[in-house]
Amino acid sequence: MSLDYLAKLNPAQRQAVEHGSQPLLVIAGAGSGKTNTLAHRVAHLIVGGADPRRILLMTFSRRAAAEMTRRVERICAQVMGANAGIMTDALAWAGTFHAIGARLLRDYAEHIGLAPDFTIHDREDSADLMNLVRHELGLSKTESRFPTKGTCLAIYSRAVNAEMPLDEVLQSHFPWCAAWQDQLRQLFGGYVAAKQSQSVLDYDDLLLYWAQTTADPAMAANIGGRFDHVLVDEYQDTNRLQSSILLALKPGGTGLTVVGDDAQSIYAFRAATVRNILDYPSHFNPAATIVTLDRNYRSTQPILAAANAVIDLAAERFTKNLWTDRRSSQNPFLVAVRDEAEQANYIVERVLEHRETGTLLKQQAVLFRTSHHSGPLEIELTRRNIPFVKFGGLKFLDTAHVKDLMALLRFVENPRDRVAGFRVLQLLPGIGPSSAQRILDAMAAELDPIGALRTISAPARAGEDWAALVGTLQQIRSGKSGWPGEIACARQWYAPHLDRIHEDATMRQADLLQLEQIASGYPSRARFLTELTLDPPDATSDQAGVPLLDEDYLVLSTIHSAKGQEWKSVFVLNVVDGCIPSHLGTGTTADIEEERRLLYVAMTRAKDALHLITPHRFFTHGQARNGDRHVYAARTRFIPAHILPLFEAIIWPVLATEAARFGLSPVARIDLGARMREMWR
Repeated sequence: MSLDYLAKLNPAQRQAVEHGSQPLLVIAGAGSGKTNTLAHRVAHLIVGGADPRRILLMTFSRRAAAEMTRRVERICAQVMGANAGIMTDALAWAGTFHAIGARLLRDYAEHIGLAPDFTIHDREDSADLMNLVRHELGLSKTESRFPTKGTCLAIYSRAVNAEMPLDEVLQSHFPWCAAWQDQLRQLFGGYVAAKQSQSVLDYDDLLLYWAQTTADPAMAANIGGRFDHVLVDEYQDTNRLQSSILLALKPGGTGLTVVGDDAQSIYAFRAATVRNILDYPSHFNPAATIVTLDRNYRSTQPILAAANAVIDLAAERFTKNLWTDRRSSQNPFLVAVRDEAEQANYIVERVLEHRETGTLLKQQAVLFRTSHHSGPLEIELTRRNIPFVKFGGLKFLDTAHVKDLMALLRFVENPRDRVAGFRVLQLLPGIGPSSAQRILDAMAAELDPIGALRTISAPARAGEDWAALVGTLQQIRSGKSGWPGEIACARQWYAPHLDRIHEDATMRQADLLQLEQIASGYPSRARFLTELTLDPPDATSDQAGVPLLDEDYLVLSTIHSAKGQEWKSVFVLNVVDGCIPSHLGTGTTADIEEERRLLYVAMTRAKDALHLITPHRFFTHGQARNGDRHVYAARTRFIPAHILPLFEAIIWPVLATEAARFGLSPVARIDLGARMREMWR
């Protein structure tokens, strides 16, 4: 068999691709061709005779899985020709941990006491159900303020995903809630009981049920035995629960490949732990092999030198120094500005300058630690009529109108889902919480809850709206409309309510049309509800104002949302202590190390130009102190003095025209020192 399809890989990439079935850890530095390497490994397995139906590939997002599958098909086509499509179409087990978990749980539902038609709650629905239980237990009427539904869900989620006892979670992450430990334990017990009675799972359950299933040796052997090869991307972003699942599926490590970069582990707020990747070799010692991909294909050498210097100060990491053939004489800029307004002005001028020299707006990005940091910049961009898109804002399923329509479909799929039922029923004029609860209680007592709606007396003030809802629910439940025709049926019912509830109904209607178009790509209502809930697209009605597809626009993004992306020119806002690291991220050594990795991720997004900006003064919206509503900040601790030579430090604005044009370091305008000396001569 010809191995020409491996010819373009560098030696380390090829070693990873051709590795046998022993446990493998690939440490893939930023821009090192990680996706290409993993795709080649999967293709190499298929070309070598592995059954694609017995390959499990888990990625961080559904889009990443789709992109990986496309690359595998292209690589296989070089060797297998027309037969490649047949083989790669059989690569059916590619997706996120949560999506794969949902599929397996449906397959094994009867063995683990689950209803096969369970529905999945997104975060907001889960918080609503938590709130219902919270209210039923009387915890919303306590003398001192009980934690909100969102905080309660966050505590529950952290305990589940980090596999930590509740008291430890409260002590380390939610100390202000520690006094409520007994009540929270009671609440979480009620929340679990409510989910089970309604046949719903939340995001965390998809991993928790999977982990509990594989805790049984026979079930673990059965599920693990379905796959000869298990490959995991972005392993540094997994939590302890996900690690437990992998170790149960492949306890000896045979056929297990994990790929990631400990230097890019930045999701601790989701209970991800860098320990998973750091400790991987010890789980399978001495069988585990480590391959390091340290050749970078993205950035210039000066950018990499600065990024290496930042991460080299980390307390614990796999030794890795990125290098590249991309030479440049330009060091990354470390730009000192007076305040956030000057920061915005600097960025706008540089962005427009780059655009004039041929770099499109969409090839440039502004990154920030927290979404609200971009506020002053957004004002200036709007004032200067520069289009932009902001990532890290509204998600498609977070919008009220899409949640309404999805709730209707979920209610048909699972009439025991009370959160969906409450939402749908209260869309009707004249139906409030009490009426909705009475209707749902009556439905729950029947074997055919949807059919029972014909005999339930209509709420007095609902009128014709009640008959329209009942007719729509029964029409969709009957299957006569077919899929995805059921979406059109639901949309037709919802149209008058959309017009009544929302002033911008036309804009929101575009989202519902998009939803219908998306639905056509799924074989059934159940698959659609599951997969869209697990990986929602962005909203067209996002307040950031997405430009037309053929329009050029600047990219604004949180650093977390920018992970995995790259741009020719990158600006990083507020590279000062208090922002990077965040003042909330300096509680422990582990917190500080994650903040360091966050800056490293931001720096390694840049291909040709990198600007780190350090405002000295910030306007505050809180209580003024001593009459001054500004706070002062110093350059981030992650760029200590001894690595400053790797940057070009400048002060902006520079008054000299030539210096401003070419980005040269400024020279003081007035030699005040000389004047002071002259006074005493």
